[in-house]
Amino acid sequence: MSESYDNTPSSFGPLLKFWRNTHELSQEALALSADSSTRHISCLENGKSHPSRAMIDKLSEVLGLGERDSCYLQLSAGYLPEAKAVDFHDPKYKWLRKSMVLTLKAMDPFPAALTDRYGNLLMVNKGWVGFFRQFVDQKELEQADNQYIFLFSNQKNHTTSDIKMNSLALILMALKQESLLGKDQNFNHLFERLLSLPGVPKDWEKRAANLEPQASFRVQIDINHIQQNFFSVSQMVGALGPTSFVSEPRLVINTLYPEHPELDLSENMSEDLSHPLLAY
Repeated sequence: MSESYDNTPSSFGPLLKFWRNTHELSQEALALSADSSTRHISCLENGKSHPSRAMIDKLSEVLGLGERDSCYLQLSAGYLPEAKAVDFHDPKYKWLRKSMVLTLKAMDPFPAALTDRYGNLLMVNKGWVGFFRQFVDQKELEQADNQYIFLFSNQKNHTTSDIKMNSLALILMALKQESLLGKDQNFNHLFERLLSLPGVPKDWEKRAANLEPQASFRVQIDINHIQQNFFSVSQMVGALGPTSFVSEPRLVINTLYPEHPELDLSENMSEDLSHPLLAY
């Protein structure tokens, strides 16, 4: 993104002033701590100057802003925040892991999985294990590492159905734009993995351009040699507001619901279900 200022009004100035007043700092005091000038701080607040990314980082540091509020400050100036990766298994997130276990448990018997922003599997529920072990052997099930790869690589029949191709196209488009907007190569790596799967439409760009992405997409799964349609519904777990799309930990709960309610998934539940990512 260009560092040049195009005189477009932004919300950066009012937001900077809000945080300066919150910490009871004068423009002079903030300027001194940020190695800047009082005049520059004044110009930033009244919109006569546009901050560089480096300046925003410095101001965030001086104001003691956490990741959420630092992300807001960058967004207000027109920059895409660069989220810092966090370890979901860090002891300080014990409370979050516990709440995710309770959430996944409540989803039973519907198959549900918790993933990170890249679709990497972090936790699954009994419904997920019981459902997929019908047609995936235990070893393959335990080695599954990414929800997107796992879902689409196991749709073995009707590989050219519009449902599958449209769903794949939408996900590919989302990953491609994520990789182009930021500098995170993990998105591009996942994009390349998905692109290599059989059944990916050659016209995926045009397909996705004509489809509006939503929090749910349809998948087809072969159960007892009958193609069943499911809604794959994604729910985000993160900070409130726009920064939920960039700040970590950015988690997603993905749940499969049968399109036809008469399909009973409770019969897949049993006491002998096991999986490395099953936490209860």
